[in-house]
Amino acid sequence: MRIGPYQLKNNLIVAPMAGVTDRPFRMLCKRMGAGMAVSEMVASNSLLYGSEKTLRRANHEGEVDPISVQIVGADPKMLALAAKHNVDHGAQIIDINMGCPAKKICNVMAGSALLQNEPLVAELLAAVVGAVNVPVTLKIRTGWDKQNRNAIRIAKIAEDSGIQALAIHGRTRACAYTGDAEYDTIAAVKASVNIPIIANGDITTPEKAKHVLQYSGADAVMIGRAAQGRPWLFREFEHFLKTGEHLPPPQVSEIHRVLVGHVLDLYDFYGELSGLRIARKHISWYTKGLVGSATFRHQMNQLETPHEQMAAVDEFFTEQAQRGNHLRYAEELV
Repeated sequence: MRIGPYQLKNNLIVAPMAGVTDRPFRMLCKRMGAGMAVSEMVASNSLLYGSEKTLRRANHEGEVDPISVQIVGADPKMLALAAKHNVDHGAQIIDINMGCPAKKICNVMAGSALLQNEPLVAELLAAVVGAVNVPVTLKIRTGWDKQNRNAIRIAKIAEDSGIQALAIHGRTRACAYTGDAEYDTIAAVKASVNIPIIANGDITTPEKAKHVLQYSGADAVMIGRAAQGRPWLFREFEHFLKTGEHLPPPQVSEIHRVLVGHVLDLYDFYGELSGLRIARKHISWYTKGLVGSATFRHQMNQLETPHEQMAAVDEFFTEQAQRGNHLRYAEELV
């Protein structure tokens, strides 16, 4: 798949997830096979440019190309300034968020709330595309609610505005993350425009990725929650899509090694105190489905120092290795 001048190594993309797709996670997923990873959203409010959180989210040091940064907002001038700011700080692709269903985003008429206002969508997209000399992409949902699925009209606006790829989550804003994602709307959009389409929503297995690509005709799939604690998922998907065969599940020793490396990166990126707290959710995701993991997660969340946290992780995985356990997706995802 190609976005502007960037030829991706495959058609597997890490979805932007607030509080998850920070630089350590993006870099890890890219090392394990993802063709691209989109940053967690950065607010367009220029007053936030100097905040520690915003500066950290704009930190792409050492990250493999292409660097895609997602921005969110509802004011054309402010969104354009945010795009320029991020390009000046290393962004090679700007992604505009019109898919987030969170109330705090929609209440300020940003994210998926924008799908209700097609003229404003056109104004926002034109402002951002005109402000930067890098590719601009867009992420949307199928519509505001099931009675107002307007993804085709939004897609045509996007194409006319110069958007170079469109990611679509197969739910409406009203659906949030409930029910099943549908791909009929994505297929209809793909048939209506000539820009690359990226399908998103409930893509949890290699078979599902293959099905969605074939059913919708999409150029790529975007994977979010399924990759939490399973960054090796991208190499498995890529192998299956190329060969029709499954790679063996990772050994416990590899899960341990990947987890430790990820946690150390979090300590380094956020500082030990914040890194420890952020690492808790990742450790929980990595250990889900392993014997004794529920008890371990409860105890681990009480620990207050990196040394204690890492020692607990090492002890847990030593016990797993002694049992000869492997992570098996069928068991994990039941």
